[in-house]
Amino acid sequence: MKHHIEINSAFKNDNEFFNHIILNYDIEGESFGNQDRNSLKLFQFKDMTVNVKSFKVPNIINQIAYRFFRKSKAQRSFEYANKLVALHIGTPQPIAYYEFTMPFLFKKSYYVSEHLNYDLTYRELTTDLNYPHHEEILRAFTRFTFGLHENGIHFLDHSPGNTLIQLNNGDYKFYLVDLNRMNFGPMDFETRIKNFSRLTIHKSMVVVMSDEYAKLSGYDYNKVFNLMWKETEAFQERFYRKKRLKKKLKFWKK
Repeated sequence: MKHHIEINSAFKNDNEFFNHIILNYDIEGESFGNQDRNSLKLFQFKDMTVNVKSFKVPNIINQIAYRFFRKSKAQRSFEYANKLVALHIGTPQPIAYYEFTMPFLFKKSYYVSEHLNYDLTYRELTTDLNYPHHEEILRAFTRFTFGLHENGIHFLDHSPGNTLIQLNNGDYKFYLVDLNRMNFGPMDFETRIKNFSRLTIHKSMVVVMSDEYAKLSGYDYNKVFNLMWKETEAFQERFYRKKRLKKKLKFWKK
């Protein structure tokens, strides 16, 4: 099996350590977070904790696609993280990515980054509307998202678990994770507002985000709110329709 490795120049002298943890990923490291779709493990490196994401082997069609036609999720995560860093957008420091392939098929890939300590994710704002300084954090998050849009960053997985938040006496810092789906370039009004559609089911939160985004962008508040709420409802409808369909398919498979 062939392999391809890209390591951040700041860590070139430590390639033996990173090679070791990738080759021994299955037997070393500390499991972290949800392991349903992909696997995450933590490793201690000097005074830093390293986060390694192991992407599951794709289906046979994507094994061919990633082998010849598309960049892997690990490569995209690494490259997009470097773009964010260059634009001074918060994301854990990218360290490396690894790919393992056969002559005609793509197999395993890994993305290595710094593991950040954080106080909460955006998700906690959706599950606890009484979280301390809730509105203040939500407005700061909206300013962060506006900054993404102004920099031409369309984060396609802008969902509750993919923004880490650090609290520091009112100085809120936001960091994007799960980076493998992004577009770069100017964004029109509809694309910008639709980017909020996956974040919450709560109308009160949409009201606050719409108000802050309208102030920042100069767009009319009612125009922002009406589209943001419409897209939020549409996403929820698609989400639950898909869930119902999966439930029916499971029933018929029994």
